[in-house]
Amino acid sequence: MHDDPFETRAREYDAWYDEFPNLFRSEILAVRASLPPPGQWVEVGVGTGRFASELGIHLGIEPADAMAVLARGRGIDVTCGRAEAVPLDSECMDAVFFITTLCFVRDLNLALCEARRILRPGGCCIVALLPLDSPLGQITHASEDAFFKHAQLRTKGEVFRALRSAGLTIQQTVQTLLGSPEDFDLEIQTPISGHDRGSFIVVSSSRNSEPLPSPKQPT
Repeated sequence: MHDDPFETRAREYDAWYDEFPNLFRSEILAVRASLPPPGQWVEVGVGTGRFASELGIHLGIEPADAMAVLARGRGIDVTCGRAEAVPLDSECMDAVFFITTLCFVRDLNLALCEARRILRPGGCCIVALLPLDSPLGQITHASEDAFFKHAQLRTKGEVFRALRSAGLTIQQTVQTLLGSPEDFDLEIQTPISGHDRGSFIVVSSSRNSEPLPSPKQPT
């Protein structure tokens, strides 16, 4: 049984944001450009709280204790839990965020159905991802990075289909980290609309009015 790097190397994970500050700022700007109106927000897979603390998200769900400790140090109220079984009541949130989280989720469809469940009618689901079908996604997929070598990066199309299947309607997409990955930290990029060229994509979706779908059970 291998050690979970999110438990044993949490500070190393967190230090990445200091090592690549311009890249991180570019990602923050892309998510900030996608923020919904103020309300009750939660980040699922809050990690060390870097994004949540920057974006004004005060509640987080996180399965790794070591990561949660660092997030709490940044003022985030963290509850232990997983994306596939979020420990929150139905229809209690105005926005749910998954920021570079879905690649670490085992059951994508169930996680997004859970997001819809906890959203109030008209609430927003914000997904920020490193797509498999992007320049940085391909590099990350082939790497032996301790944190990403067990990740399951998804293509944009796969995430879009899963959002729709979960009863979430895509409203807009924003992208950043355009160009060559080796240049991403040279300067802070201003995000642009769309999802055709960026290595970091933010997808904004809303809970539609259809009846809550039942997650498919394994056969």
